[in-house]
Amino acid sequence: MTNHKQKLFKYTAVVALSAMSFACGGTEKNTETDQESEDMKDRIELVRDDAAKKVDVIIDGKFFTSYIYPDSLEKPVLYPINTANETAITRGWPVTPRPGERVDHPHHLGLWFNYGDVNGLDFWNNSSAIEDKTNYGHIVHKSIKSIKSGNEEGVLEVSLDWMNSTGEVLLTENTTFIFRGKDDQRTIDRIATLTAPNGEVKLTDNKEGMLGLRTARQLEHPSDKPEIFTDASGKATDVPTMNNEGITGMYKSSEGVEGNDVWGTRGSWVSLSGKINNEDISVAILDFPSNPGYPTYWHARGYGLFAANPLGQKALSNGKDELNFKLAKGESATFKYRIIIYSNESIMDGQVNRDYIEWAK
Repeated sequence: MTNHKQKLFKYTAVVALSAMSFACGGTEKNTETDQESEDMKDRIELVRDDAAKKVDVIIDGKFFTSYIYPDSLEKPVLYPINTANETAITRGWPVTPRPGERVDHPHHLGLWFNYGDVNGLDFWNNSSAIEDKTNYGHIVHKSIKSIKSGNEEGVLEVSLDWMNSTGEVLLTENTTFIFRGKDDQRTIDRIATLTAPNGEVKLTDNKEGMLGLRTARQLEHPSDKPEIFTDASGKATDVPTMNNEGITGMYKSSEGVEGNDVWGTRGSWVSLSGKINNEDISVAILDFPSNPGYPTYWHARGYGLFAANPLGQKALSNGKDELNFKLAKGESATFKYRIIIYSNESIMDGQVNRDYIEWAK
């Protein structure tokens, strides 16, 4: 077994310890619950489980997603994420592998937010597959500040620390998640405020960032050749050609760019459409106009990485633009995104743009 495979095997074994808690996400129902109490429940329930280190989100009695922060991960994530039909749009591996999935990039799990160069440290590529953490950073869940269920929305406020390998805090993150759902649509608002509490923090222009989603295999683009991708430190990961049966994904940006050409372009939103088990599904990520680096560059790959990177401008524009973002001691910056999951419909031209305009105004 090669060293690379040994690391991935070790990573899978470590993370799999958490799989029983996170795979299904939902909380078991008491079948003897009084019907009157059932009727009084909020439509959007946030169920806190400190022992399992997660918060489940249930909409109309159906599992939507979980905010999870196990010790086996290097950052908290939303995982898995489901449609209104409870179909997972996120890749299962390495927590709950599914047949036919890719096993590249073990740091790609669910929906996450971090960056590839924070004072020279790589937060993006860190995972339990990395043994020497010296040049890597990790994000630690500190507390749940507020949690609220409701009929229109559920709101979760959390506090996180971006730390180096010795425990020094470079950034504090205060994030609000707003979960909504009605009929066949689900939305997540992720509003993160980063603050530099102890000194200047440089987020140097880097390809690896910032809001990332790793999709289910069916939402990837069909691939007809093997690929090799490198991270910011030049380490290569093979992404082999795979069986394309049932692989239906297609990107489209607010600027009308489609397919793999979306990578390295700017736009206020990008959608990814496809089918899973005959269910029409589209996932859109929306960039808010007040965000640093707006309109964001898109680090969107056909193999399933769907990411918005507002700060990696030089890397993604082939040198045309550059943004070496930094925060002075005590300074803050807010990054606001919306993720929309449409199901049971093929979104028509203009649908995502109309939703974007309504949200951004």
